[in-house]
Amino acid sequence: MAGVGLKPQHVSVVLETRPELGFFEVHAENFMVPGGRFHSDLAAIAEHYPLSMHGVGLSIGGEQDLDGAHLARLKALVSRYRPALFSEHLAWSSHGGHFYNDLLPMAYTRHSLQRVCAHIDQVQNVLGRTLLLENPSTYLMCLHSTFGESEFLAEVVQRSGCDLLLDVNNVHVSCVNHGLDPLAYLEALPLERVREIHLAGFAEEIDETGQPLLIDTHGAPVAQVVWDLFERALQMLGRPVPTLIERDNHIPAWPILLAEVQQAQERLMAMEAA
Repeated sequence: MAGVGLKPQHVSVVLETRPELGFFEVHAENFMVPGGRFHSDLAAIAEHYPLSMHGVGLSIGGEQDLDGAHLARLKALVSRYRPALFSEHLAWSSHGGHFYNDLLPMAYTRHSLQRVCAHIDQVQNVLGRTLLLENPSTYLMCLHSTFGESEFLAEVVQRSGCDLLLDVNNVHVSCVNHGLDPLAYLEALPLERVREIHLAGFAEEIDETGQPLLIDTHGAPVAQVVWDLFERALQMLGRPVPTLIERDNHIPAWPILLAEVQQAQERLMAMEAA
């Protein structure tokens, strides 16, 4: 089944037309308030569609302890809506009491592996559910990393018992930026643990050496190269997986976005029929 991120400007048309969609996904941090329009809209949507909840602020990869107050708010939110899936990123976004509005890269070492697994254990124990960990989009590599990213993710899954959110666009963006083979990246993952897929658009720039630099913007349609990689990923998985179209910037009119979701659904149905 294919889904899409829920945007306030689309709520009315969704409730009026009830399109055939697999699910809606929301960013957890947008709903960490007691009430208001966002909650009333989400409650109405949840009456008709499954939900996936996507966190952007836990700082799973951070050096410091998780923010207990943030985790408590997250637990209350998950208990309130009981989403089918909950996911977070392999990244960090806070340090020393400061929150950075970005998902920042981390070194992949034995030390960071232990820290990430400890954080995931804490989240899973508090929420009482399995967390899906998303592969990030990155623009630099830490010189003292001792694991490749796929290898690191595989170790985290094995040790923590979490599952994976495979962001196919992030795979393409990171592999282009670092000169890696996206198929080799996918082959090194424990693909049997993938429970959700993300697709999104990117922007292309040129770095100071004249090489292409891809930026994960969530502000453009899914590129053909990402659709192609998605199809290869489905072949490698051997099964359809709930797939989300992410669009957080330059959000188009609902019919345009819905048509892109339907493209994903067609590919999932082809996989199921094969």
